[in-house]
Amino acid sequence: MSQPALNLDLARLVWSWHLRPDVVVVLVACGVLYSRGWWRLRARGHPGLATVWRLGAYLSGLLGIVLALLSPLDRAADLLFTAHMVQHQVLLMVSPPLLLLGNPYPFVLWGCSRGARVRMAQALAAGGRARAVWRRLTWMPVAGAIYGVVLVGWHYPPAYEAALHHPVLHDVEHLTFFGAAVLFWWPIVNPAPRLRRLGTGLQYGYRIGYLVLATALNTLLGAVLGVAERVLYPTYAAAPRLLEDWSALDDQAFGGGVMWSGSHMYLVAILILVARLLRVEERAGPLAEKAPAENEDARPSSVV
Repeated sequence: MSQPALNLDLARLVWSWHLRPDVVVVLVACGVLYSRGWWRLRARGHPGLATVWRLGAYLSGLLGIVLALLSPLDRAADLLFTAHMVQHQVLLMVSPPLLLLGNPYPFVLWGCSRGARVRMAQALAAGGRARAVWRRLTWMPVAGAIYGVVLVGWHYPPAYEAALHHPVLHDVEHLTFFGAAVLFWWPIVNPAPRLRRLGTGLQYGYRIGYLVLATALNTLLGAVLGVAERVLYPTYAAAPRLLEDWSALDDQAFGGGVMWSGSHMYLVAILILVARLLRVEERAGPLAEKAPAENEDARPSSVV
């Protein structure tokens, strides 16, 4: 007798889109500003900057936020730990790097009115206070530390449970996840305004090491959640079982596996950086071999 009710609950959940006006307004505004700025720069003869793939990356990042916060995934996250982990992975691993790959600063800037564009450009101009603050926040040791504290802190059971039971706190959790992820991915993607020159082999090495440490942290947290022998979050133990024969402990273990699998996003970034590092070293190789010969020819001979 319970199976029809179970199917009904799942069917209702699949169609339960949560169209929050505040989130919709912000996402639409971001999409409109970016698209208008992209079109203006492309029309002004900057197709190398306003590329189609950048537009696609940015809009895909916004779509990820839509799926995380407005789709049935948000409703399912109240009942299934696994769904909540998928939601968090989108906010941490998917949308932020896609948005940054879209290089939003110049396009959002040109999407604004002239007055707003001038004020924004002045605020982030070289030597400005806002730029200096952002430079410090996106320095890898600072960005990595903030990201780690936010990631681990919100998965601490009392904090996690409080967020589940207080909608405003839950919104704060998601905002801090997303904000910390933007800081974390910024020195990897290095979008405009360019705060650092990241083209040398040593700097690529730093970024790879930074991602390796993040991979270790994410894998460790996923493992702790996956192998725990008791349910760490009582809300999920008391939640209705949407999936037959799938206990709250099974759900928690699978959710830990989702978090562990999210580490593959770091590995993709590491492989890309390694490939770029190899190209940098290949370009530097001929120059390094040529330099001694040129110096030898230029050196005056002491032997007559």
